[in-house]
Amino acid sequence: PVLDTEDAWMSVEGPVSIVELALEQKRIHYPLVEHQFVLCTILYAIMRLSLKGVKPLALFDSKGKNAFFKDLTSIQLLPSGDMDSNVLSIRQQFLLKVVSAAVQTLCSSQKDREVSEEEYFPFEKGKNWPTLAADLAQYLQISEDLVRRHYVCELYSYGMDHLGEE
Repeated sequence: PVLDTEDAWMSVEGPVSIVELALEQKRIHYPLVEHQFVLCTILYAIMRLSLKGVKPLALFDSKGKNAFFKDLTSIQLLPSGDMDSNVLSIRQQFLLKVVSAAVQTLCSSQKDREVSEEEYFPFEKGKNWPTLAADLAQYLQISEDLVRRHYVCELYSYGMDHLGEE
């Protein structure tokens, strides 16, 4: 972009403006940032839902693991559409664990006392963990329908039939 400046500002001395500094920065490789976001979401779900025995880097192939340790401005080889079936199986198990833990946490808190999901997760208003798992399934190349079906089964198994029907 061209920055037009008035003549009065041309003679001003001092530090470089923040706009000029921003324009001098290298462009980031957006798919690499998106890849990092998926890892952050996975780590947050593990922490927030207290999932045990999950190895986050096992959810990625060798290309995906290598991409985590590169500069965000570099163009990296990211995982392609063809994925090892073992990795896909681990991903599927992880997403189903997230859904199960979210439903279990919600139902156990509601049985203790009538508490809504927003009250149980006060800093996460509007965060629906099963929906987040379904969205994450798209990035992890897992069927969203499989995650949603598991969510409905979990709701029915915990006696939340009215939510399962929806």
